Amino acid sequence: MTSVGLTIFDCDGVLVDSELVCNRVLAADLAGLGLEIGLEDCMARFVGKSMPTVQAELEAEAGLSFPAGWPEAVRARTIATLEREPVPAVPGVRRVIESLKAAGRPYCVASSGRVEKMRATLGSSGLKPFFADRVLFSSTMVARGKPAPDLFLHAAAEMGFGPEACTVIEDSLPGVQGATAAGMRVLAYCGAAYADPDTYRALGAVVFTGMGELPGLLGIAA
Repeated sequence: MTSVGLTIFDCDGVLVDSELVCNRVLAADLAGLGLEIGLEDCMARFVGKSMPTVQAELEAEAGLSFPAGWPEAVRARTIATLEREPVPAVPGVRRVIESLKAAGRPYCVASSGRVEKMRATLGSSGLKPFFADRVLFSSTMVARGKPAPDLFLHAAAEMGFGPEACTVIEDSLPGVQGATAAGMRVLAYCGAAYADPDTYRALGAVVFTGMGELPGLLGIAA
């Protein structure tokens, strides 16, 4: 294993500004099932979580039986929407990735979304050339999604790093919880209204509010 650390990015909300679109689709889908959860509440509750996790939480809470194959169906509707609607990169993140690449620093993505969704959003945002499929890791690859540590540990192992050599860039509470549980350094991006900086700090994360701060936190030249 190299002495150079691994940077693990979340995708939605960290690399691409897609959370509004994704949660709009989710809120509409839930409304069709009789669950009226507003867009803001949807984002506050479910950002960073996989669809099976969302389903399990709502079934326990509302006593509702979801249709068979619901996670796959809502994922398909989300990807179709993302392919129709432009998804911008998070401001400043492209320069961070270019700096990592120039410095020869390894990086990857660990997302609750499927690889197909990452391809769609990274493609729309113009970031896809920086991320080969071999560095895209999805919660579908592990037994438990965020906030469990499984996805982060899987990504690190596949990239050839131990947890102590990894820095995770996250924006959601489940992501911060999962990365912390994995024993990794966590940098929490608080550029969105749903971010909870005080809770992130309490979990041991370093909070930042703009991607311009990230090169310094990662020890690379901007």
